[in-house]
Amino acid sequence: MLIEGFKFGMLLQLAIGPVCLYIFSLGVNESFIHTLFGVFGVILADAMYIILAILGISSFIKNEKTQKSFNLLGGCIVIIFGLQLILGYFNLSILPSINLFKGFNSNLPFVKAFFLTAANPMTILFWIGVFSTKLNECSLSKKLILLFSIGSLLATLIFLSFIGFIGSLSNNFLNKNILSILNLSVGLTLVYFGIKKIKK
Repeated sequence: MLIEGFKFGMLLQLAIGPVCLYIFSLGVNESFIHTLFGVFGVILADAMYIILAILGISSFIKNEKTQKSFNLLGGCIVIIFGLQLILGYFNLSILPSINLFKGFNSNLPFVKAFFLTAANPMTILFWIGVFSTKLNECSLSKKLILLFSIGSLLATLIFLSFIGFIGSLSNNFLNKNILSILNLSVGLTLVYFGIKKIKK
C-alpha cells in the first residue's frame, strides 16, 4: 500500500502546476536548504488535505459556491506570488511589506509554499477522489490508509526535492541575466495560472 500511495502521489506531482514552478524558482534563487523548507511546506499542506479527505468533507468542498470561493482565493494567492517574481526582475517587491512573518526569514519559503499549495482546491478534490475510490474498492484498515498516505507524501518529497535540486544546479551554471529571465517567465506563468483559476 506504501508503493500504491507513492504512485498516486507521483501522479499528482507530474501534473506540473504553480507549486512545482515555485519550488523550481526557489532552487534557482535560494540555497537548497531553503528550497527544502519550501518542499516541507508543500508536504504539510498535502498532509492537511489528506486528513480532510479521510475525514470526508467532500460534500462541503464539492459545493459550487465553496469551489468558486476557493478558486478566487487560490487564484489571488498564485497571482501575488507571480507578481513577486515579476517585480523581482525589476528589483522591486510586494511581499516584504506584509510583516506577518517578520523574524522568520529562514522559514519564509516554508510559509509561502504551504499557502500556495493550500490555496489550490484541486489538491483536496484529488485526494477526496483517491480516498473515495480506495475506500469503495476495499475495506482499508487505518494502518493501510496511513501507509497509503505516507507513500503519497514521500512522492511529493522526492519529486519536489529533485525539482529544487535542478533549480539549484541552474543557479550554478546559468548567468544572472538568464536566471532573471527565467524568474520572469516563472512569474508570468504563475500569474497565468492564477487568472485561469479565478475564471473557473
